[in-house]
Amino acid sequence: MTTTEATGGEALREAVRKRYAGVAEGQSPPAAAERLARSIGYDTADLNAVPEGANLGLGCGNPVALASLRPGDVVLDLGSGAGFDALLAARAVGPSGRVIGVDMTPAMIEKARRNAATVGAANVEFRQGTIEALPVENDTVDIIISNCVINLSPEKSKVFAEAFRVLRPGGRLTISDLVALGELPESVRASLAAYVGCVAGVSLKDDYVRMLHAAGFDRVEFAGEKNAAAMLGVTSPEGAAAGCSDPMASEFIGDLIRSVPVPDLLEAARLVVSVQIAAHKS
Repeated sequence: MTTTEATGGEALREAVRKRYAGVAEGQSPPAAAERLARSIGYDTADLNAVPEGANLGLGCGNPVALASLRPGDVVLDLGSGAGFDALLAARAVGPSGRVIGVDMTPAMIEKARRNAATVGAANVEFRQGTIEALPVENDTVDIIISNCVINLSPEKSKVFAEAFRVLRPGGRLTISDLVALGELPESVRASLAAYVGCVAGVSLKDDYVRMLHAAGFDRVEFAGEKNAAAMLGVTSPEGAAAGCSDPMASEFIGDLIRSVPVPDLLEAARLVVSVQIAAHKS
């Protein structure tokens, strides 16, 4: 039985909400978050453009770079967190454009709003809601971005259907996310710690594409694929726990090691990859 089957969708959402509320309220070392951001495609200009605390080190790619945003675009960020990508998007679309961030965690919404106020980003707003039921009107968005969030949804088909609904014709969904190249060990799928850590909830790559097409997207393109653990420089779970300078992350890794046999974690690390995806609405 998978984590989703055993726990239920709403219980999983609550577990994710609790975990990321803790991240929002905690103090991750800025150097660690910066190292991660650089490893997944952000540069010095990106890091200097946002206030300290906007980059929490939670992504697995740079969807803003993939999106090729233009002045005047209306952008929606699914799972906007503390506002890192939304603020970068707001800079790219300029005062004639607009960015909407949606996140289900109140602490993240509050943190993102403070960060936007710090840099005077008047063209960005943050709305509380789930990505399975977006608080956004039909056909109002040019481009959707999302960074390592959709894998956390227990109802990914709904996420893609909602994305299709709010996009204008000709719009596109640009995603950095995690997928699996093969079936993960059952112990990983059954671990709640692995779920909130963006591992147990990943879909098979082919299933991910199938769900996008089923939602109505007629063209799906992959812009890159990297082994997630190697990309982050993690060679073993024990090494990650011992070398982690972030107390909250170290605690999470410890929970993961306690809940899943290390060989199964290593097998999951081999199979999980970070992908950059663009899906188009005609």
